[in-house]
Amino acid sequence: MAAYDVPRFLNAGEAALVVEIGDSIAAELSERVAMLDAALAAAAIPGVGETVPTYRSLLVNYDPAVIDTGGLIARLRALWPSAGRLAAPRHWIVPVAYGGSFGEDLDEFARRKAMTSEAVVERHLAGRYRVYMVGFMPGFTYLGGLDPELALPRRDVPRTLTPAGSISIGGIQTAISSIAAPSGWHLLGRTPVRAFDKRRDPPFLFNTGDLISFERIDAAAWRELAEAAAAGEPVARPATPP
Repeated sequence: MAAYDVPRFLNAGEAALVVEIGDSIAAELSERVAMLDAALAAAAIPGVGETVPTYRSLLVNYDPAVIDTGGLIARLRALWPSAGRLAAPRHWIVPVAYGGSFGEDLDEFARRKAMTSEAVVERHLAGRYRVYMVGFMPGFTYLGGLDPELALPRRDVPRTLTPAGSISIGGIQTAISSIAAPSGWHLLGRTPVRAFDKRRDPPFLFNTGDLISFERIDAAAWRELAEAAAAGEPVARPATPP
């Protein structure tokens, strides 16, 4: 992990500030971002609006008519390093159908990794992943914790459209897509879970810091769960405490 001793403060227009706390992707760095976000929320600073946690920074939107940039930076400095511990993260079980029409890259991915397709699936299922960031498109969920043996650079030629709910690998990460969109990631499977559903409040199912485990299902179960998701059910379920 390459965390800074003190945060860097970068203007993002006239009403937003980026608080950069490191220069890498790592679980501990992600937790520090989450802790700063929680501390800022608890401080309830007048003029501070929406915050957006990312891999290594926190975007803070604010009203410059209420608090100026210098005042906001001073308040943020006082919150660093954030004390205390985060609440226990939510742990989701996410069902996935792998291969075939659900994951058209699985066999080619396995060939490139000199594994069987089944071995790739087993390794992917064995992971316990942390939500590092939600973004790029509504609800797209970037996950850390991928087995290094499954890391593979993105496709040379991205697809112009990939299905909603795609479970994919790109570089050292795996992800859950939310809506149909272009992607250069390798498609291993698909989940019926809707990470973004505008009927929900909030519309995003997963948050930064959540834990994700995948559970394998067959095509029949996928179709049944997809119907439930279309009816508004979350489909992903909380993990049973150990």
